[in-house]
Amino acid sequence: MNQLLIKIIYFYKKIISPYLSSQCRYSPSCSSYALDALHEYKIYKATFLIFVRIAKCNPLFSGGYDPVRGINYRGEVNNGKNNE
Repeated sequence: MNQLLIKIIYFYKKIISPYLSSQCRYSPSCSSYALDALHEYKIYKATFLIFVRIAKCNPLFSGGYDPVRGINYRGEVNNGKNNE
């Protein structure tokens, strides 16, 4: 299931996203955050993290740097754990 979601997100990033104006309040972008979460965690936790991140993407939150916990800005795992 993770692989299917990853493919959908890659499709969005390559085909749809270039035609939309960049409006993401966060770094990394929500789609990059989703990919990081899917690579780092099992489907249930990743889906929860993605949902929370997208829910925070509105004017009530200031945005800024908000990586998936356990991943640094280059996408490298820095806690040594995988699939928690």
